[in-house]
Amino acid sequence: MPIPPEINPAPAEKPLAVWAVTANGIGIARRLRAAFPVMQGFCLQRLAGDTGLSGIDALVPAVRERFRDFTGHIFIMATGIVVRAIAPVIGHKASDPAVVVVDDTGRFAVSLLSGHMGGANRLAREVAAVLGATPVITTATDVNNLPAVDTIVVEAGMRITNPTAIREVNTAVLAERPVPLFDRYGLLAGRLSTDRFPPVAQAAVHAPWPVHTLAAVKGPAVLVDDAGLCLPPSVLAVRPPTLVAGIGCNRGTSEAEIVDLLVETLSQADLAVESICALASVDLKSDEAGLLAVGRRLGVPVVFFTKTELARVADVPNPSPRVAEHIGVESVCEAAAILGADSGRLIVPKRKTRNVTVAIARKSSIS
Repeated sequence: MPIPPEINPAPAEKPLAVWAVTANGIGIARRLRAAFPVMQGFCLQRLAGDTGLSGIDALVPAVRERFRDFTGHIFIMATGIVVRAIAPVIGHKASDPAVVVVDDTGRFAVSLLSGHMGGANRLAREVAAVLGATPVITTATDVNNLPAVDTIVVEAGMRITNPTAIREVNTAVLAERPVPLFDRYGLLAGRLSTDRFPPVAQAAVHAPWPVHTLAAVKGPAVLVDDAGLCLPPSVLAVRPPTLVAGIGCNRGTSEAEIVDLLVETLSQADLAVESICALASVDLKSDEAGLLAVGRRLGVPVVFFTKTELARVADVPNPSPRVAEHIGVESVCEAAAILGADSGRLIVPKRKTRNVTVAIARKSSIS
């Protein structure tokens, strides 16, 4: 279960960018900056003056250098210019930022790239509302007024493990074929139509889906679960933000050592790394570089608790006199996991290496 360099970091962590190459475009960019609180503006250096936008020498190299620094880009210029500028840096719809193109008069706002998962369709509508423009959306589900499962998943704060299955699911929706929904916690209840996504009954909420049940699925389906199951390629794996990893470590422990134990712990417990929504530890580790680096790598916050808060967690299964001697509290990783999960249920007790301890809790809202 490898951890990619970056797993869909929360959009709030990155601002929007707006780019202009003409005087008209600068005027539109300034209107958008006034409407969007977190937005950086760029224009050609010779036009920057006192516009409040950052000057750039040339559009193409600047865009390619900064493409991944923003959750979305709004280009006020011809679509062809934008296509040529972004073409070499486009990756995958699961990770690319939203791209919206506005013409030089502000009449149209075109969703160009990452319409669903990146949020470009939504951004185009928001930009159009500010400018009094017409939003141009071309994704098949949207133009047919049908639900796009990838949009719904992202808006629900979840992650998709295998985005290649999105097309099969959305194609089935367009063809009016029902797509079975395996959602043992009901986390997408009310967001997906039961006619198009009929829920599959699960006898025991906290029991994982039987492997043979999922293996028997022949067509598109949606699984919403934090269990790291082996799925047929047509089953869209949706990972809810349900797990918190409590972590203790010695001073100076490397990112690699923390990651190795975390991955091993999740793998042996059949849990999905994409469902980790936070790391938690004692506040004495708030400046621990390796721990903070793991949080950035996963795209999740690292939360810290005081020794007093950790000591209030009763009945941790593996208290440690050695930890109490050095830290002043008998449990770090288990207690921190429970607190980080809003007093959730500890589902993986402490595992350790020479320098790291890890425990996993499931959030109280579903535990």
